[in-house]
Amino acid sequence: MAAAPAPKAFDAVAVGRRVLGIEAHALGVLADGLGDDFDAVVALIARLKGRVVLTGVGKSGHVARKIAATLASTGQSALYVHATEASHGDLGMIHQDDAVLALSKTGETRELADVIAYAKRFAIPLIAMTAFADSALGRAADHLLLIPDAPEAADALNAPTTSTTLQIALGDALAVALLEQRGFSPHDFKIFHPGGKLGAALRSVREIMHVGAELPLVAPHTSMADALLVMTERRFGALGVVDSEGRLIGVITDGDLRRKIDGLLTHSAGEVMSPSPRTIAPDALAGEALHEMEGRITVLFVVEDGRPIGVLHIHDLLRSGVA
Repeated sequence: MAAAPAPKAFDAVAVGRRVLGIEAHALGVLADGLGDDFDAVVALIARLKGRVVLTGVGKSGHVARKIAATLASTGQSALYVHATEASHGDLGMIHQDDAVLALSKTGETRELADVIAYAKRFAIPLIAMTAFADSALGRAADHLLLIPDAPEAADALNAPTTSTTLQIALGDALAVALLEQRGFSPHDFKIFHPGGKLGAALRSVREIMHVGAELPLVAPHTSMADALLVMTERRFGALGVVDSEGRLIGVITDGDLRRKIDGLLTHSAGEVMSPSPRTIAPDALAGEALHEMEGRITVLFVVEDGRPIGVLHIHDLLRSGVA
């Protein structure tokens, strides 16, 4: 009697690729279908006096909470209200200056009925993010953000996978469109992200640079014997060389010392320095300073109108959590 064939090994990678392929295709369809409705929603939110109130149930509720957080972090006043809790008193959190963005793939989520009725009663703009324009939510909405009725990645179970990916992506598109329309800058972004590595990278160079008597500066005619004393006292491993008007004209680093090691003390600072040093502005972000230091640079002079007003060491970036 022939032996039964061995069962095929489960291929997790193949499943993962299939899921990502399904969702990537759906995202392409979503992008291709974006048009006037999206533009109208961005315009509505941009002129809104109040907040964007996100609501949903189940997985759509989780996505709604995430979109609210993304909007808030990019300068748009937003909050999440659970649709079920709204029916038990939280409707009072929604004001007439607000707009409601309700998420439901089918558009037939029963728990949204009270939110929809409340929005219509008080003429609060209602935006629907759904796959079905002819659903209860779709028909009630003032504006539609339609997602494709694409197959879920776990099609046999119909568990929310592709649909929630589409909702998240459309929420991201909305947030980015709004921040770009407003000219929202990294400096603005910093206000909402003061903590963590991101917050550190968004600090300005001015906030962490060394100033005043800490600056290791010498004149071009300074003897290298005296220049080395300044370099040792300041402990940055570098010297800035400034002209008679205080403009930075060069730097001396350990590399420059090694190149001039023979007869070093017979030279002046101006003879040893490397001209046209790399510098950074005081209002640049700490993350930009880190980018400038990529390679072998460990010290940057902070320059304003050609004159050094501060100095920044790679260790300062490490201490502040940027690197």
